[in-house]
Amino acid sequence: MSFKTLNVLPAAGKRVLLRLDLNVPMENGRISDTTRIDRALPTLRELMTMGAKTIVLSHFGRPKGGPDKENSLSGLAVALSTHLGTPVAFASDCIGPLAAQAVAAMKNGDVLLLENTRFHKGEEKNDPTFAGELAKLGDFYVNDAFSAAHRAHASTEGVAHLLPAYAGRGMQAELEALSAALENPERPVAAIVGGAKVSSKLELLGNLTKKVDYLIIGGGMANTFLAAQGKNVGKSLCEKDLLGAAQAIVENAAAAKCRIVLPVDAIVAKEFKAGAAHRITGLDDIEADEMILDIGPASTAAVEKLLDEIKTLVWNGPFGAFEYPPFDAGTNAVARAAARLTDAGKLLTVAGGGDTVSALNQAGVGERFTYISTAGGAFLEWLEGKALPGVDALRV
Repeated sequence: MSFKTLNVLPAAGKRVLLRLDLNVPMENGRISDTTRIDRALPTLRELMTMGAKTIVLSHFGRPKGGPDKENSLSGLAVALSTHLGTPVAFASDCIGPLAAQAVAAMKNGDVLLLENTRFHKGEEKNDPTFAGELAKLGDFYVNDAFSAAHRAHASTEGVAHLLPAYAGRGMQAELEALSAALENPERPVAAIVGGAKVSSKLELLGNLTKKVDYLIIGGGMANTFLAAQGKNVGKSLCEKDLLGAAQAIVENAAAAKCRIVLPVDAIVAKEFKAGAAHRITGLDDIEADEMILDIGPASTAAVEKLLDEIKTLVWNGPFGAFEYPPFDAGTNAVARAAARLTDAGKLLTVAGGGDTVSALNQAGVGERFTYISTAGGAFLEWLEGKALPGVDALRV
């Protein structure tokens, strides 16, 4: 990866524009998950220690037509201050006189949070004039918001071309983890792809067949592949209009010498709810009024055996309806097996996606994988092989 890091940033006494993703989830006016704040702390603390004047940029929500109280970042200044253990100043605009005055008042080691960049239409349009106004406030630019790197916005891409640009520690960790998993991995490599629908992950599946040695398909999308093989999946979630697409992915995988791994048994039920009456069955014995809600023990054992043979694992999507016990059994078992191998230094594990992170945390292994990405759309687009504007702008 050809990008500059904080290791070579001459930050002392300089104004550093730091792009973070503070678009944290809120419930009843309170932050319900501080993960994105927590992951920003190493870069913030390092810049403070270096004596930089750190000026934080971020978007929040989807404001319409300009500033509004609901989408203001003013409350995030308090949260940042609490987590950092030091005062964080706030400016009620991200460009113009108010922002410039707040920056001018800073001392070395200070942190200033500017107002929501999306309060200006030029942000999402990547308007050169708006990017130029942001750039006037800094001497250097640091992007530590991988989760927003798939967007070519002024604060994620435009400014990076106007100031010397660097990757923050979170961005660096994400890029190094993804590079180790897919760009230059230790082989054999396997990818677990689950979730509800094939239609939402066609590009992902197509790209992974060219990158991995084993493609393990689970969740509702596996039903479409099973149906394409002529299996009766009862009333399971199945995209019958994509049977041809599923078969094409299988054929392309074979041509690329990528082995596709599908379930060999299932846990089925007639109702989709927690604790529903269920049974374990082979794939040739699924009744018309039953639905597949998880992989069965034979499928789980086969995946666990495969994990013993590989060196690198990328995971996106659960095996079953993990939110509803007992249909979390397959995901939990495979997650714990992967964690044990990671602990033993035998497997590099990189996982991402909202449901995936929730499932791994529910299995109690979220802290034991090599790297867990909370980036959502950016993580998915990387796996799909797409260029990320915010990353490309950092390359040297």
